[in-house]
Amino acid sequence: MIKLSPSLLASDFSQLKNEVAKIENAGSDMLHLDVMDGNFVPNISFGMPVISSLRKHSNLIFDVHLMITDPIRYIERFAECGADIITFHYESCNDQMAVIDEIKRCGKKAGIAIKPSTPAFVLEPFIGVADMILVMTVEPGFGGQKLIPDTLSSVNQVYNAVQLKGVSTDIQVDGGITPENAHLAVENGANVLVAGSAVFGAADVAAAIKQFKSL
Repeated sequence: MIKLSPSLLASDFSQLKNEVAKIENAGSDMLHLDVMDGNFVPNISFGMPVISSLRKHSNLIFDVHLMITDPIRYIERFAECGADIITFHYESCNDQMAVIDEIKRCGKKAGIAIKPSTPAFVLEPFIGVADMILVMTVEPGFGGQKLIPDTLSSVNQVYNAVQLKGVSTDIQVDGGITPENAHLAVENGANVLVAGSAVFGAADVAAAIKQFKSL
């Protein structure tokens, strides 16, 4: 089953509560929350106060994507403010297993992500340990980019490794995912799709969500 996690980064920030309610009522599975620190990526987005405020108004799974340096420092606080899944970047720290352990200690699901230039094989030690693998299909930091086709081979490599181990790890893709190209990610093994403007910017949000989830 395909799960959809619309990215809050593409929403109208002056109407965040209403924007989240809109996708929840339209059948979204999750809400993707991109946290950027201006260090790991060249952009700054939002942090714990926004997540905590929205948590009071939504029953969606909060899919928190940390694009920050040394994420272990903040895991407990993101857990406390309402994250359900916390995904961090392989490239953001030296001891990835320690971060996964900290996320699980806080009672949350753990995800690990790679940038487009990072080879998929680095994820092999974490398959069966992490609950979700995120393959970035654009360079992280900014919304509205076009999907990098070469990243689909990384998605497929992760899928094959998951199948080989016989585990039920979710495989997520994030970046440039549209109704027109999402099938490529699904065909290569992804089952969790992050989409921004293709959902929040759609004339009919419910129809857009239905189209993604029907893949």
